[in-house]
Amino acid sequence: MKAKADVPFVPLNIAVLTVSDTRTLETDTSGQVFVDRLSEAGHALAARVLLKDDLYKIRAQVATWIADEQVQVVLITGGTGFTGRDSTPEAVACLLDKQVDGFGELFRHISLADIGTSTVQSRALAGLANGTLVCCLPGSTNAVRTGWDGILAEQLDARHRPCNFVTHLKQAAPCESRG
Repeated sequence: MKAKADVPFVPLNIAVLTVSDTRTLETDTSGQVFVDRLSEAGHALAARVLLKDDLYKIRAQVATWIADEQVQVVLITGGTGFTGRDSTPEAVACLLDKQVDGFGELFRHISLADIGTSTVQSRALAGLANGTLVCCLPGSTNAVRTGWDGILAEQLDARHRPCNFVTHLKQAAPCESRG
């Protein structure tokens, strides 16, 4: 698909959440890939948080961002696997007004070339809540690259045709990075 030349680029305010029991902001390569990619694309980093894998803390943070009139997109990396502590999908799913079923399906399809059948263990998901797009991806740096390069770069660009998520997001004034 091509970008439509007569449609202007719309910078979005994007919050990044890393869910990890072992990383710090200094060692968080996955969250940093999101920050780098969104900045290179022309979007603004609205906030960046790292939380331990705790269902209620994740849910509270995401709910806060969904309620924030300035945050239009929430990108989450981590906590999507099958270990006992992985709870990101459970934390987020109940907050969504509508699920974007194709997001997880497409992510797994794209991942198949890189990780083979291990892609079935990805519980990547996305949805819309209060005009905010919320996307949950696995915690690996490669998974974040795959999700951004294969899906999000186009779907967060108002020029992408035939459709993108920008028209479904709440209108917000550009914000300065709160990283």
